[in-house]
Amino acid sequence: MENIWILYALVCAFSLATSDALTKKALKIYNEYLIAWLRLVFSLPVLLIALILVPTPEIKDGFFHIILVSLPLEIIALILYIKALKISPLSVTLPFLSLTPIFLILISYVLIGEKVSFIGASGIILIVTGSYVLNISQFKKGIFEPFLAIVREKGSVYMILVALIYSITASLGKLGIERSSPIFFGSIYFLLIVIVFTPITYFKGKESLSELNREVLKSALLPGIFYALMIISHFIALSLTKVAYMISVKRLSLLIGVFYGYYLFKEAKIGEKFIGSVLMLTGFVLIVLSK
Repeated sequence: MENIWILYALVCAFSLATSDALTKKALKIYNEYLIAWLRLVFSLPVLLIALILVPTPEIKDGFFHIILVSLPLEIIALILYIKALKISPLSVTLPFLSLTPIFLILISYVLIGEKVSFIGASGIILIVTGSYVLNISQFKKGIFEPFLAIVREKGSVYMILVALIYSITASLGKLGIERSSPIFFGSIYFLLIVIVFTPITYFKGKESLSELNREVLKSALLPGIFYALMIISHFIALSLTKVAYMISVKRLSLLIGVFYGYYLFKEAKIGEKFIGSVLMLTGFVLIVLSK
């Protein structure tokens, strides 16, 4: 079962895409900070059950330092992520998460010694090409127009920043796993994220707390459950292979997200965005296959 990590990564991709789509649906009605917080809160029961079921590992030196460095970065990424989902089309914003493996080529090398082969470099070119094709309808206005469209689309800019931050936290997460265990680290880490994010939610979404009723809770329940499945499968897969490989396969969520964008939100120009996503996915495959 050498490649069992691929199964966990695919579960992770599906869970993330589903959670994002359900979250975007809720964001049309409710405050983004409130929904983001509720998604985290509803993921906790699943994470706590998982934490109870696994044995407590030996905590090695550096474990808490990794968490202290990662937490603020994760909170910033979370805020940008939710804002991107709210203000821009799902099929435009999510593909920019494909940039995470590109950033990982350098960052994972610096932090954990991963190197990229010629095949991996080819994957990078395809990923960049895919991000260009996402806005190819703007090409008639000039060769640089698709890049300018990316800048104008705030959600895309936010998601590019998220991709950069995630490349750092994914590498740090790998180190955290090595100093504990996958489920233990993932559960403790996201429990602390909830604790830190709670006062932020209160100050940013204070006026929306009065909206906290059964309908709001129901809208965040399924996103939270799928988010918990994403967290568990993410850290298990991460413990079984290299960071760049795992994150690349996880980005299959982009293709699923494009379909969700079309079927749930009737987002336009889906063919154009699908082609861009396929090019990115091909790049992911090359990165996964690179040694």
